[in-house]
Amino acid sequence: MIPRLSNSPQLDEVTKTYLNTLKDSGFTGDIASDYASCLTMATDNSIYQLMPQAILFPRSTEDVQLITYLANQDTFQTLKFTPRGGGTGTNGQSLNRGIVVDLSRYMNRILAVNIEEGWVKVEAGVIKDQLNEYLKQYDYFFAPELSTSNRATIGGMINTDASGQGSMVYGKTSDHVLSVKAVLINGEILETSKKSIAEVENIANNSIIYRTTYEYCKNHRQLILNKFPKLNRFLTGYDLKNVFNDNLTEFDLTRILTGSEGSLAFITEAKLNIIPKPKYRLLMNIKYDSFQSALSNAPFLVKAEALSVETVDSKVLGLAKEDIIWQSIKELITDVSGHDMQGINIVEFAGNDYELTKGKLDNLSKQIDKLMMNHCLGIIGYQTCENLDEIEKIYAMRKKAVGLLGNAKGTRKPIPFVEDTCVPPEHLADYITEFRALLDSYHLTYGMFGHVDSGVLHVRPALDMCDPEQEKLMKTISDQVVGLTAKYGGLLWGEHGKGFRSEYSPAFFGEELYQGLRAIKTAFDPHNRLNPGKICPPLNVDDGMLTVSSTTRGFYDRQIPLSVKEVFHGATECNGNGLCFNFDVNSPMCPSMKLSGNRVYSPKGRATLVREWLRLMIESGVTEQELNSLLPTKHSTLVAFTKKIANTVKAKFGEYDFSHDVKDSMNHCLSCKACSTQCPIKIDVPDFKARFLQLYHTRYLRPVRDYLVGNIESYLPLMAKAPRFFNFFMKMPVTEYVTNKTVGMVSLPMLSVPTLKKQLVGHNSANIKLEQLQKFSEEERSQYVLVVQDPFTSYYDAKVVYDFVCLIETLGYKPVVLPFVPNGKAQHIKGFLKQFAKTAHTASQALSQIAQLGIPMVGVDPALVLCYRDEYKLILQDKVSDFKVLLSHEWLTNIADHLPNSTQLKTIDREKWYLLGHCSETTQLPASNQQWQQIFKQFGTDLQPIRVGCCGMAGTYGHEVNNLAASKQLYELSWQRALTNYPKERCLTTGYSCRSQVKRFDKFIMKHPIQALLGMIQVNCQ
Repeated sequence: MIPRLSNSPQLDEVTKTYLNTLKDSGFTGDIASDYASCLTMATDNSIYQLMPQAILFPRSTEDVQLITYLANQDTFQTLKFTPRGGGTGTNGQSLNRGIVVDLSRYMNRILAVNIEEGWVKVEAGVIKDQLNEYLKQYDYFFAPELSTSNRATIGGMINTDASGQGSMVYGKTSDHVLSVKAVLINGEILETSKKSIAEVENIANNSIIYRTTYEYCKNHRQLILNKFPKLNRFLTGYDLKNVFNDNLTEFDLTRILTGSEGSLAFITEAKLNIIPKPKYRLLMNIKYDSFQSALSNAPFLVKAEALSVETVDSKVLGLAKEDIIWQSIKELITDVSGHDMQGINIVEFAGNDYELTKGKLDNLSKQIDKLMMNHCLGIIGYQTCENLDEIEKIYAMRKKAVGLLGNAKGTRKPIPFVEDTCVPPEHLADYITEFRALLDSYHLTYGMFGHVDSGVLHVRPALDMCDPEQEKLMKTISDQVVGLTAKYGGLLWGEHGKGFRSEYSPAFFGEELYQGLRAIKTAFDPHNRLNPGKICPPLNVDDGMLTVSSTTRGFYDRQIPLSVKEVFHGATECNGNGLCFNFDVNSPMCPSMKLSGNRVYSPKGRATLVREWLRLMIESGVTEQELNSLLPTKHSTLVAFTKKIANTVKAKFGEYDFSHDVKDSMNHCLSCKACSTQCPIKIDVPDFKARFLQLYHTRYLRPVRDYLVGNIESYLPLMAKAPRFFNFFMKMPVTEYVTNKTVGMVSLPMLSVPTLKKQLVGHNSANIKLEQLQKFSEEERSQYVLVVQDPFTSYYDAKVVYDFVCLIETLGYKPVVLPFVPNGKAQHIKGFLKQFAKTAHTASQALSQIAQLGIPMVGVDPALVLCYRDEYKLILQDKVSDFKVLLSHEWLTNIADHLPNSTQLKTIDREKWYLLGHCSETTQLPASNQQWQQIFKQFGTDLQPIRVGCCGMAGTYGHEVNNLAASKQLYELSWQRALTNYPKERCLTTGYSCRSQVKRFDKFIMKHPIQALLGMIQVNCQ
């Protein structure tokens, strides 16, 4: 029995009083101070961990004003505040003690757009890709590009002055911010925009902020111009140079706020410049025999008038090839025969004149051909691309590079701390040569990618931050890289802000300008209450700065034994890249995060909680063996059961246990497994969720519904013996009421009538025994196909299995429906690992013996079939037997040469079909959509895959009363919207759960693709 984790960080009295006062004063947002919420805000995409006291989620600028008004009462003068957006910063910009103000949950509205004038007004929590998705209808876009664009907020981009690919043409975020609305720490509203000098001088008479900034930047103009490097990336935070235009006729305080990292004000709204999308985009992927060759070739490529030149090294390429992302681009970046591809440059041309844009690409192609003929610059090949969808797929790989590096094998992981240095592009190759020599001197591996056109290369050295000595090495390397960038006239922070690296500001600005920064900070925030420790402190304030040697995640993670981290590797290897915060409702990861907006219910949040839970368990005396044990070794006793009852009763009456926080987070997980492939780290929440539940329920009783779900495969065959009898009672309102109130289940499906067994009466597939198959020759067995049953399709949707049998038969094969063997998927989801191991072992043994016949075994439901390939390997490990169950599309692909031609098809059925993908199938088998398309093409018709997210059912999740509202909302969020755009009778899906959800909420029965195929074949099933 695990111990109770009763200790949690406590609020100090001032903070507690402040939060209560805020709530009573009309604050309309959310207030969180629980352990779980604070933990999720203690990390970002950096190596640091800093626990806040509380988190506020305002709904409006008025809410932010209320936060600051109250904070200025004498009682609350000691409180500190830190604004937060997407939490994707790589240097701890939004991490701090005190109170975090998260503007991403609710302040995400697009307020106005004016295409004629080329601007859009948004709240700070709007996500970049969300904005550009909205602007698509106008053929406009917000230009600054960055790899985290599907979860980075506009407020965060402004505060770090973010930029990325294409910045040589499009510039940085600050180049596109026309004005901002901000709330100062004293509660006043500050609205900034370009103003004439006369206007500014007039405002300065009554504004210490304007007066201080204007006078300092004007009086030190020449020093500022001399000190700021002549780079596309400049000394952000605070941008003393660009506050004036070149001829000193305009002044824009906005430029001081862009890059200020929340240390001056809460930016709540922004008016942004938007530009027309280029009509034509063309891409060239140039391949090199060494990464140094790719870097050296960059200046030559920049001269070709490209929009951007992005580079990726062999380490990132290698990790990409192991990821789901490679499936979409493998034909676009092919290997070169006889050569080892060690790096690529991705060169883009864009414009509104096709001939001109294509001419630039063709001209570069000719030059590259000549270089290749002369074996120059290490170029070994190139590919061009004009298809916009394919171009986006290539950039998706490049964007995923940050996360992919975190998936490197071993305890040393490439980490961000010197990963956005910037030097003049012409010096980049020499600079990187020295940089690599520095890292090589410490025998470190590293990954590199970036924007070579602007001299920014993301270098991530691989360190084990759980090793105190390597943690010290991080600081040593940081110090040395500061000197190296200065040597080449560059910057330590090219595009990812300062954050915990602010300690190096005096070295880059110089003491005189640094004092100017402090003067400006004093004007905005005289008592250092906004994101203290970042950029600089106010004058006459002795508060220390946060440094690169501040507390890291590694400090806490090293308290977890290595063996435990290996067992719970999904949780302990999460690097915080935040891809699970993706705003796109048609992306499968992560449904609970998309619906709630609560990061506690995201894969990153769950990983964070489980890491802390493991650390606290070890601290409480739980042994490694107890945490690592895949299967509980001790049998439950009456005494233990009595204690469980007592513990459960105490929990019901409010006794605190941090394990309950973790359990609550897991309760919202649908176990869809999208994170196991979509996440660059592949953290696989359902795996460590099952392990956690097993341990959690050694202390607390399970709900009755867990037993009903976990044992469903044992009683379904019995119920199927009298389906009408059970359906009669299941349809009764009183039964629905009782199951709702006592068991917590709702909308339970009806058993199939007639049953599969009755449908197969007299059919050859039900009469062939395995013993007969064993006697057949190899040639005879080659005509057979073995249909593997799953509990949900066979007992609730038997027509699908029967139609598959008919399809097999009409294709000239002999189907045999195997006896039902429990799969155990439901047991795994509910954390019955001991029972699941037994089920998996039995099924594995049975199926491996059948596999020796050499006859293909095929199932129709993705979730259950893929369980054999994934969960079985995790639970049985080296004891898993050798067998493979195919999905229907895999089998059909294997027999493609034997599929019918158009002369055998019904000519009247030529309409397009639409495939709504099942989460497990589309994420774990990324080629499945294309394979289904090819199969339908061979059958003489078109199939169009439709991007959808989670349907909201996910096994039995949607049938649990507590999840009913969430299940319905998830369905409406993606699937219901998609189904309204296409003829429902032409929509298909492979998952039983998906079909069940559509039937429940839209009252119609979707077909499985195999049923559509069957209907297209002329020969009828006999």
